[in-house]
Amino acid sequence: MLERFNGLAPEAAEAALLACCASPGWAARVAAARPYRTAADLVVAGVTAYDELGWGELQRVLAAHPRIGQRPSGGGAEAAWSRREQSGVEGAADELAQVNEAYERRFGHLFLIFATGKSAEEVLAAARGRLRNDDDAERVVVRGELRKIVELRLERLVDAEVA
Repeated sequence: MLERFNGLAPEAAEAALLACCASPGWAARVAAARPYRTAADLVVAGVTAYDELGWGELQRVLAAHPRIGQRPSGGGAEAAWSRREQSGVEGAADELAQVNEAYERRFGHLFLIFATGKSAEEVLAAARGRLRNDDDAERVVVRGELRKIVELRLERLVDAEVA
């Protein structure tokens, strides 16, 4: 609930936000802007702060994500959200592993896609298509995909029980 999130100690709020976006600076900025009147205000603040992150910081955020098709273990919110987001890609582990490897060789970071609601076939087609991008075009795509994930997770954060 938003009221509970607003009442967290700064360190606890930042820890909760890191499940949405693994940038400590981003989490500190969003936490410091509390209290939020509405969940929408939190999402707008989070996305605005996200839009100001440079590529170097986005690479740090990317490194915190599991590879598509390799569902994380653990009991934290980030792992649970990731498992839920990737639920449509089950059963394509070998193909996803191959496309992940090709993508990482090509771009130097893991393949990231907003997988919520996508089938394995859709994810594989997107990955194969994106392998044809140049570096600059792919950075724009990655930034947009990660932004959608951050926005969804911010929405989930205030719907979840924040510890």
